[in-house]
Amino acid sequence: MTRLTIVTGLSGSGKSVALHTLEDEGFFCIDNIPANLLSDLIDKLLASGSDLYANLAIGVDMRSERATADNLLALLNDLRSREDATVEVLFLDTDRNTLVKRFSETRRKHPLSSEDLPLISAIDDETRLLEPVKAEADLVVDTGSMNLHDLRDIIRTYLLGKTQGGLALIFQSFGFKHGAPASTDFMFDVRCLPNPHWEPDLREYTGKEKPIVDFLEEQPEVENMFKDIRDFVTRWLPSFDSENRAYLTVSIGCTGGRHRSVYLTERLASHFSNHRGNVSKRHRQLS
Repeated sequence: MTRLTIVTGLSGSGKSVALHTLEDEGFFCIDNIPANLLSDLIDKLLASGSDLYANLAIGVDMRSERATADNLLALLNDLRSREDATVEVLFLDTDRNTLVKRFSETRRKHPLSSEDLPLISAIDDETRLLEPVKAEADLVVDTGSMNLHDLRDIIRTYLLGKTQGGLALIFQSFGFKHGAPASTDFMFDVRCLPNPHWEPDLREYTGKEKPIVDFLEEQPEVENMFKDIRDFVTRWLPSFDSENRAYLTVSIGCTGGRHRSVYLTERLASHFSNHRGNVSKRHRQLS
């Protein structure tokens, strides 16, 4: 049975990085194929019987679907009905401001922009057209605050969860003042806990460093919060495992994303790593 991963999303969101990562992990990758040729191509590749196509990744964007966005969703639904392949859709998402910055920095032309359609309008148009596809995706990754290494780690973690047949559990810290992550399953707000930021001698440290760890471990509220989140995840994790989910993200947020959320993310990842495989962590503001 072939594993077919469709990589799609907004232009400039990191689809090329995702495909390169999949290629490094042993996938046969094809980018920017017209969507109306996709089914015929897959038929020919799988009919060959070659092990080369056991893991297949195909990048699809809106260049050939400008006027018929619904066709892309219908195509994906048809692919999912195939009996010779398991199909998953990876959707990469990014906010408008980040996309404008990326296209301005690289000086690349947006695929839908033209003399009559400026960059911001093209981004908004593509976002609207792809909204139904995003809603049906198996995994949505918001790359707005990620660097290349973060995105590669997310893709690899997702892959590892699939290939090992177990759910990949990711803990991530973030700061609410920088915006909450768009792609998460459970989000915990820990801004109610004592804040090391108001201790001048501690402000420059992070939740991974001993002065912050020592400070927070002295606070009973912090220990209670850790236990509550730990017990909640422990209680519900088997239900997600039984649904054959490949990926579960638990986000911990404080004000700036440097102290309390980082400390709790480190502790939670360490605790669950001692009880199961395929646990990872990331610190959005520290990266």
